[in-house]
Amino acid sequence: MRFLVTGGAGFIGSAVCRLLAGEGAEVLNLDMLTYAGNPASLTAIANRPNYSFLKADIRDRAALDAAFGAFRPTHVMHLAAETHVDRSINGAANFISTNLIGTFTVLEAARSYWSGLEGAAKAAFRLLHVSTDEVYGSLGAEGLFHEETVYDPSSPYSASKAGSDHLAMAWERTYGLPVVMSNCSNNYGPFHFPEKLIPLAILNALHGKPIPVYGTGENVRDWLHVEDHARALKLIVTEGRTGRRYNVGGRNERRNIDVVRAICAALDGFLPDRAPHARLIRFVADRPGHDARYAIDASRLERELGWRASETFDTGIVKTVRWYLDNEWWWRPLRERVYDGERLGLIE
Repeated sequence: MRFLVTGGAGFIGSAVCRLLAGEGAEVLNLDMLTYAGNPASLTAIANRPNYSFLKADIRDRAALDAAFGAFRPTHVMHLAAETHVDRSINGAANFISTNLIGTFTVLEAARSYWSGLEGAAKAAFRLLHVSTDEVYGSLGAEGLFHEETVYDPSSPYSASKAGSDHLAMAWERTYGLPVVMSNCSNNYGPFHFPEKLIPLAILNALHGKPIPVYGTGENVRDWLHVEDHARALKLIVTEGRTGRRYNVGGRNERRNIDVVRAICAALDGFLPDRAPHARLIRFVADRPGHDARYAIDASRLERELGWRASETFDTGIVKTVRWYLDNEWWWRPLRERVYDGERLGLIE
């Protein structure tokens, strides 16, 4: 199998590339290397003969056509996207351009390539469009998101992803392009860009800086370890039914304040001389339009494809904290040159 992965230098994309290349598949990673794209996340596979990298913009149709023609993928895994809600609040234009126009361009390039295939090659081709549970909006205290939940996005980010989801399904229904889709809960784990809650909390704590918690910290998210997610995505693109959506969740609901407290407790165990790290927690102005709760029903994925998350939040968060303690080489250049933890997402 030959996998073309868009956005493979990002957090989830790099985990996918490491998994696929590590298992011996041929992988082409196509990434524009925006602020969150980091080739250092791919150090473990960079010199493998079955892995290659192409710096390209998913909005560049000529570059996509050339990549499809030269690499001849059997599977496409489309992960390239702008993803941070706070950044979308401050500047929605990049999210609309990348997530909508970029996805449209990927779909059209894939359709052109697939239309030229014949026989078994055409029948085997699949495109996975990777999305988020944020397209569903906000849950109350009870219930779960399932694959038929009506879309109700709250932020410019989730609205742009909702639009890209609709494009992907429309290309399957209108043109017959063999598309399968996934919607995941919040990911965490190694190589996570430090603007997101978990790596930001870890690194701020390590530097003795305040750990910001939005509002009262009562917002609930369902946490999924990124390596569990990568395994799920491989299953979905290779074994999932075309025209079908699969929700991916870890069944690990936690309030944001409890996530931060768990990080502080893990750090207290690893660095007892600096304890208690919870003294650094600060409640700050909430994010505009902050969804109250996300929770995924992953039954379809578990039942049809046999996937199970291997990490609980309790095991995964300790491993994640340990990874950041052991891998300063990866995160320090980001904190010093790209993002040092400043607050994003407030409306001026």
